[in-house]
Amino acid sequence: MNIYEGRPSPLLAMEVLQQFRLIFGSMKQYFRLVEERCGMPGSQMWVLQEIQRNPEIGINELATRMGIHQSTCSLLVDKLVVQNCLSKKRQSTDQRRVGICLAEKGIAALAALPGPAEGILPEALAELPEVALRTLHINLDELIRHLSGKDEASAGMPLADMLGKQHDAGKGQA
Repeated sequence: MNIYEGRPSPLLAMEVLQQFRLIFGSMKQYFRLVEERCGMPGSQMWVLQEIQRNPEIGINELATRMGIHQSTCSLLVDKLVVQNCLSKKRQSTDQRRVGICLAEKGIAALAALPGPAEGILPEALAELPEVALRTLHINLDELIRHLSGKDEASAGMPLADMLGKQHDAGKGQA
């Protein structure tokens, strides 16, 4: 009886690991380019791009669109307001709500963006046929099930922040 019966070969597991390395390295290189060209991290650029796409958006909707926690989103927006890239104003549709708008410095940063602010991985995922994406989803769920020491909080963080400097999930930093 083969000792690897029912389990993938070590060679196949190493090839898949190399695929993850390629994806990880490509994302890291892309976010480095974004920061070089725009002068700010990819997560902040993604906020700017989402606001460009949805003027006067609120924090909760912005957080939902980015797939991040509301408090993380709020921190990102506050940093961009301090940097004069964004401004907050009453929404034209509902004066009780505050909307976020681009300021001139934010518009200039977006003009330097080399590609999608959210990164190359979400763009690649969006281009997959639905059946391939569903299959990948199922297989990644299975992989995560076998992953010891998972960091569940990471699921709600922007990739750009995870790939840049070391993140501190315990403090909710962006």
